[in-house]
Amino acid sequence: MNEELDIEFKAAVDRVNDHTEPFPADFLLRLYAYYKKATNNYDRPSSRKPIINAFKTNALFQIQNISEDEAKQEYINLVNNYFLYRK
Repeated sequence: MNEELDIEFKAAVDRVNDHTEPFPADFLLRLYAYYKKATNNYDRPSSRKPIINAFKTNALFQIQNISEDEAKQEYINLVNNYFLYRK
């Protein structure tokens, strides 16, 4: 168990949750997939819109071969890059 990674991951999740402006849809889908993988949460997507569930399922499918720690690191990288490069 990588405690430092867990702390960084939680900080990145908090940063996303505290952000009030809307995120781009493709960014949110990637965050969703990495978060689900990182937290080992495979509940079915719960949107009322089937198309959104399909996108979420596909996003998860695309990262099925990475570990939980890799997913945490990718989530952290996505968040850091987003906040670094946003206008």
